[in-house]
Amino acid sequence: MAATVFARRWYALIALALCTLAIGLDSTVLSVALPTLAQDLGATTADLQWFTTSYLLVLAAALLPAGMLGDRYGRKRLLLIALVLFGAASVACAYAQTTGQLIAARAALGLGSAVIMALMGAVLTVLFDEDERPRALSLWVTANALGVPLGPLLGGWLLDNFRWGSVFLINLPLVALGLVAVATLVPESHGDRRRRPDWLGVLLSASGLVALTYGIIEAGERGWSDPRALVTIAFGVFALGALVFWERRAAAPLIDLELFRNRAFTGGTILATLAGFAFFGLLFALPQMFQAVGGHDALGVGLRLLPIIGGLLVGARIADRLAARIGARALIAAGLAVIAAALATGAVLGYTLFGAWITATGVGLGLSMPPAMNAALGALTPERSGVGNAMVQSLRQVGSAIGVAVLGMAMNTTYRDALPATAPDEVRDSAAAGVAVAGRLGDPALLGAVRDAFIDGTAVALLVAAGVAAVGVALALVLLPARIAPSKALAESAV
Repeated sequence: MAATVFARRWYALIALALCTLAIGLDSTVLSVALPTLAQDLGATTADLQWFTTSYLLVLAAALLPAGMLGDRYGRKRLLLIALVLFGAASVACAYAQTTGQLIAARAALGLGSAVIMALMGAVLTVLFDEDERPRALSLWVTANALGVPLGPLLGGWLLDNFRWGSVFLINLPLVALGLVAVATLVPESHGDRRRRPDWLGVLLSASGLVALTYGIIEAGERGWSDPRALVTIAFGVFALGALVFWERRAAAPLIDLELFRNRAFTGGTILATLAGFAFFGLLFALPQMFQAVGGHDALGVGLRLLPIIGGLLVGARIADRLAARIGARALIAAGLAVIAAALATGAVLGYTLFGAWITATGVGLGLSMPPAMNAALGALTPERSGVGNAMVQSLRQVGSAIGVAVLGMAMNTTYRDALPATAPDEVRDSAAAGVAVAGRLGDPALLGAVRDAFIDGTAVALLVAAGVAAVGVALALVLLPARIAPSKALAESAV
């Protein structure tokens, strides 16, 4: 009987890990599909930004309320609903006919992902005791990490052999397995069911994040003097300011602002967010450069993204050994310095020797991101591990969404300004559109101008990301304590 119970929970973990793998794939698989979507759906650069940003933004905005609702109404029940939504949204993405349909479907996919991510850790704590939990969490984290390198490779292979919608349909068998596992193997569990939902906090956080990111994208599309963009940005800042004001007074706040009194938590969270800014911004810019400038197919793009992933994995392994010797503050600062130097080098070299500088960028990410997460999570008490983990994850996703918006804006504005005044309007929509138009017209001069303009745009985006990383170096030295003590809560909130 004991052996049967043991097998049931490990079978459940394997199925849940596969669902986590699907989320990891969705975070990166779209990066290699962006050039294809630009051609097949006639997507502009702003549309391409929203394909990525709509997913990340909803994911960030929904993480905290998802955990709150799971505690109140039942984690198993909400997890089943989220898996159904995730599967349905995957189908909607696969068969979208317009850019608007794909953006909406990606937003729904982000909502399903947020609930799954928020509740998975809570479900694992129910299934596994303290002795088994570290091994279970290790398997779960590994599955999530595998989605990063597998996304570009699998996506590239699918795009070269099937319609672009196939990159979303691969989620369906994983979702089906997860539904069966959760329904049959996972017990129902609750948190504090007496806690009242903070609906005003949810509204303010969601509206503020959406307005701020939308305004930045519109500013990149229409210019920083555009009234609509400026009003939208101002509204986003106002909503987020109102959120802080409300959360300090709410009886049951969505966000525990007391967590930010801890230097390790605040510093680790901010620095992990800056690393996410650089990482997802690069995953937005690089595939377009490889296809528009290098002329590579989707699988070729995926293969050329491997150096940054390989560098990240190597950097993370080195970080494990160095953290105890030199301390998290010095390690995170060094990692961010490597990122800044590598991206600045990339801005100068462009497509030349790209493997070297994106590998170095990956190493810097590996040196900085895991220790920053550990700094934040290690500062939590067991009582605050759940809400603290949700906060770190949410802000990381915000950094990713803002990274795509800001770097996309810098790239888009520079690309358009660098084009000849005689370039057709269609060429100004995106580099992929420009390459297609030049090929259709048989105009090598226009093709060269498009590629040169896009290299200029990419260089500016890389310099912006390098500047953000350089600011992170200074923040690491100022915000983090010299030594960060580990916490028992870390093992329970490592994802």
